[in-house]
Amino acid sequence: MKFKPLGERILVERLEEESKTTSGIIIPDSAKEKPLMGKVIAISKQVADDKLVKEGEVVVFGKYSGSEIKLDKAEYIVLEIKDVLGVLSK
Repeated sequence: MKFKPLGERILVERLEEESKTTSGIIIPDSAKEKPLMGKVIAISKQVADDKLVKEGEVVVFGKYSGSEIKLDKAEYIVLEIKDVLGVLSK
């Protein structure tokens, strides 16, 4: 199934955080928070025209931002571009 965001929105797949600390302690799933970073999967035409973010980039977003959806058994989040705090680069 293909999803095309409308307005000033993007479709993001959350990136999983490490389940182990640097000292080797394993963090159980019940203690983890949802990641606040994700890979951009799709962008609306307005966002593409503004050249704010591109597909494939990793973005950081607010804790309570966006709407979660399920597509083909995978979970995604639809974010308004104003909820994106920044783009990560190497």
